[in-house]
Amino acid sequence: MGEQNSSDQNSSDQNGTCDIHDGYLSPALAVLYSVICFFGLVSNVVTVFVFVLRKRSDSSMAVYMRHLAMADFLLVLCLPLRVHYHNKEGPFFLCKVVGVFFYINMYASIFFLSLISLDRYLKIIKPLWVMKIHRVRWSHRASFSIWIVLVLFMATFFITNDQRRDCDKICFHFHHRDLVGGVANISVVALFGVIFLLFVCFYVRITTKLRNMSLGNQNDKSKRRKSRVIRKTFVVPVIFTVCFLPYHLVRVPYVLAQMDVIVDLDSKQMLHTLNELTLILSAFNSCLDPVIYYFLSSTFRRAILCALHGQFKTLYAVSHRHNSINPSITEM
Repeated sequence: MGEQNSSDQNSSDQNGTCDIHDGYLSPALAVLYSVICFFGLVSNVVTVFVFVLRKRSDSSMAVYMRHLAMADFLLVLCLPLRVHYHNKEGPFFLCKVVGVFFYINMYASIFFLSLISLDRYLKIIKPLWVMKIHRVRWSHRASFSIWIVLVLFMATFFITNDQRRDCDKICFHFHHRDLVGGVANISVVALFGVIFLLFVCFYVRITTKLRNMSLGNQNDKSKRRKSRVIRKTFVVPVIFTVCFLPYHLVRVPYVLAQMDVIVDLDSKQMLHTLNELTLILSAFNSCLDPVIYYFLSSTFRRAILCALHGQFKTLYAVSHRHNSINPSITEM
């Protein structure tokens, strides 16, 4: 195993080229990232206008949505550079900064979606409990703590690559990882696994509670209303699962390939392709989060309808009102 590993490591050095190729991925990724950038930029500019420019934060949900919108907006700003430098030997430091910045905002989205779900879970399952997580001041502290922790943790990835191989010199490509970098990446995947299991538990409990709740008289109209509320409940977990689960399922074998635990070149090539395609889904989350806002926030919903009808003066007025985000569970 040791001899095979060593010969595989030296093959690219002898050839002077990277053995992992993008092939059809290069034009496909450029097109897909460009489309995501366009729609993500448009949708998140409106989102930032509605949430970030509000005069005050009147609920914990509003705080988490504001930070989630900012994370999506910043992630979208990374995409033009990812398109420009993809599969090129660009400036190493710039590519590293853009890559780290991308992942900071991606995982910020994961954490803020988790906080939104936890907030909804407690308000629906434990409506009589008054907890710190429901207080605006605590929500601000939790949100800023997430940003600080992510920046400090992701900063460690600046020291995990010294361009020892030809593949390492290519931006946003298959890069070799040492033991420290590999363990850090797998630890992040394990943390996501815990978050995802909590997500499933939250929404199973929420769905069960909503099914057992009485929303008025048990007539056909009331039953349809309850079914509609339950369907809306699944918007958050479905988007979270579709966007982030495939990437993290691929991530463990991909990191093992980067660490040369998996040495077969064809397997590395396949894992590289899967990693890039599932990363597209993660970036696509920045376009789908406004769908969540539409269902969770009546303020955002009214603002979108105003924008679609060209009522921009009304849009400005709506974005500056002090309405509560998601005043009832039926907004879910």
